[in-house]
Amino acid sequence: MSEAIVDPAPSRSGPSVVLPARPEAIRLDAATTALIVVDMQNAYASKGGYVDEAGFDVGPAAGVIPRIAEVVDVARAAGMPVIFLQNGWDSGYVEAGTPLSPNWHKSNALKTMRARPDLAGKFLARGGWDYELVEALAPRENDLRVHKPRYSAFFNSQLDSVLRARGIRTLVFTGIATNVCVESTLRDGFHLEYFGVLLEDAVHHLGPDFIREASLYNVEKFFGWVSTVADFRTAIGQLPPKEI
Repeated sequence: MSEAIVDPAPSRSGPSVVLPARPEAIRLDAATTALIVVDMQNAYASKGGYVDEAGFDVGPAAGVIPRIAEVVDVARAAGMPVIFLQNGWDSGYVEAGTPLSPNWHKSNALKTMRARPDLAGKFLARGGWDYELVEALAPRENDLRVHKPRYSAFFNSQLDSVLRARGIRTLVFTGIATNVCVESTLRDGFHLEYFGVLLEDAVHHLGPDFIREASLYNVEKFFGWVSTVADFRTAIGQLPPKEI
């Protein structure tokens, strides 16, 4: 690891900590950092959800949930904003697009429902079980939720406005799927001048294991920084607790 330390907000006036990361450490503080929890919905992490019904293995997602919960607790204690992203569409699927949209053709949720009429209307529709966050990661009063209709949470959503209104410069990513919605959002954040940190043991990918390695490589080499739950917990735990 390089001895260099990246500082996204050098003019800060409050306390900060150094998070060990690859390819170099990065300085964080609660005032300019947000924790992003990507799509931890029944659709992606529960048996009977869209991902399970579409033929992907949701078993490993169970191991990610307690690690994300730990990160969420650490962030809350430090007064860091926690933002839960939820992917999906209106109950009529107008937001999902028509055959003129690539989303109509590439969304595995939409394709699975078309192939199995008995599942029509079951997946990723707001108000349904599939769309809701898993019970173990229920948001609290001061947490934020952002609805997103595509893989990237910066597309046709309020995320950029929510972040800029709070002076956020750095985004710490957890959730599902590493190679789809997590990476897509981190990449778009890079182009919007956000510093993206991926906690590699608090995300789960869809597809073969080499997909995970490719996403971690992309983030480390081109779009952001890679760290771990343990390093995040240790570093952020050094910040003074949020005053209640």
